Amino acid sequence: MKRILLPLALVIAVSAQAQVTNNTKAKVDPKNNKVSNPVVEKPKPKLMSRDELRACIDQQDANSKEADAIKADQAAYKANADKLKGEKATIESGEAALAKQVADVKAEKEAILKAHETLTAEAPKLEKAELKARNEAYTARTAAFGTMVDSVKAADAEQATKRKAFSDKVDALDAQFKAIEERTEKHFDANDKWKAECSNKAYDENDEKAIRKEKAAAAK
Repeated sequence: MKRILLPLALVIAVSAQAQVTNNTKAKVDPKNNKVSNPVVEKPKPKLMSRDELRACIDQQDANSKEADAIKADQAAYKANADKLKGEKATIESGEAALAKQVADVKAEKEAILKAHETLTAEAPKLEKAELKARNEAYTARTAAFGTMVDSVKAADAEQATKRKAFSDKVDALDAQFKAIEERTEKHFDANDKWKAECSNKAYDENDEKAIRKEKAAAAK
């Protein structure tokens, strides 16, 4: 199951300091001034070294920057997807127009064939002048049909180019989505690694202040 990218909440645990608790039930022997129930000292928690803390802070910062970068990638993907939706409408409109042109050409072809059949059948009965006029009209019609066919071929070639360009953009968008998906999974893995190595571990606040000061100086 794919995980959904959420805003990071990476907060290193507050350092724990050793505490000394007095036993309120301790009894003092007035003769030898000894405590029957001595003071109990809690064990000190193991603190991260400064290098370990620095590594955790660096990873925390890197995870945060990567989260922002992924959000930017997602925004770019959405913008490209929205743009392709508009281009898709244009492509579909062009396909519809081309389909109409093709249908018109087919209809004209059938009409010309029918006209030729009719003229052939009626030619013997026609006066010379009328036959000549109808032949000239037929010839002009076939010439116009040739132009019509050339126009459709040109429109088909243009539409094929647009169709190919759109298909390439769709493939690129799919690749962009896959890259974001893989990048997000790696980000989650890095975040899980940080949690395992850094979360809820005690550290010296003075070490943190020193590291933050170092990073601020390096950023200038």
